[in-house]
Amino acid sequence: MRKVTLGLANSLDSFIARKDSGSDWLHWNNEVAAISARFMKTVDVLVMGRKTYEVMLAAGETSYPGATNYVFTRSAKKAAALRKRVGKKANVQIVSDDAATFVGQLKSTTGKGIVVFGGGKLAGSLFNADLIDEVVLNVHPVILGSGIPLFPEIERQINLELFEVKRLKNSCIVLSYRIQR
Repeated sequence: MRKVTLGLANSLDSFIARKDSGSDWLHWNNEVAAISARFMKTVDVLVMGRKTYEVMLAAGETSYPGATNYVFTRSAKKAAALRKRVGKKANVQIVSDDAATFVGQLKSTTGKGIVVFGGGKLAGSLFNADLIDEVVLNVHPVILGSGIPLFPEIERQINLELFEVKRLKNSCIVLSYRIQR
């Protein structure tokens, strides 16, 4: 069984983006890049929601190399538009199937870990299906006041065990938790 890790950056008041999906407050630097590069060597599947993927595309990135990238959207129309925009990238697949069913099937296959980047709604559906094993949060030193919540409407309480804390030079804190089952 593969391990599924949710990795998100969030504000101190638990938002993953501004109401307009803006993420200009995120601190990316060489230290964060090195941590991410080490982690990405442990996974071969990356899962993200459509809105997160559109932010990635706007930044000039089309995929994470070394991993099969699955982008989820519930809209067939938006899926078709994304497929056209992305083209035939071998490691990017646009999926409009039920995310929990799809990730559950991926989890039962052999391979490295699976990482879920961004997408509060996507993460919520995977939490509700009990598919997430670890949560890694990069907490940024900013209070947004409002925005897109980190964990929208999860159907049950989820208990966590803290297993690592890293203080970064840019005043961010990376918190790593295991889901208690």
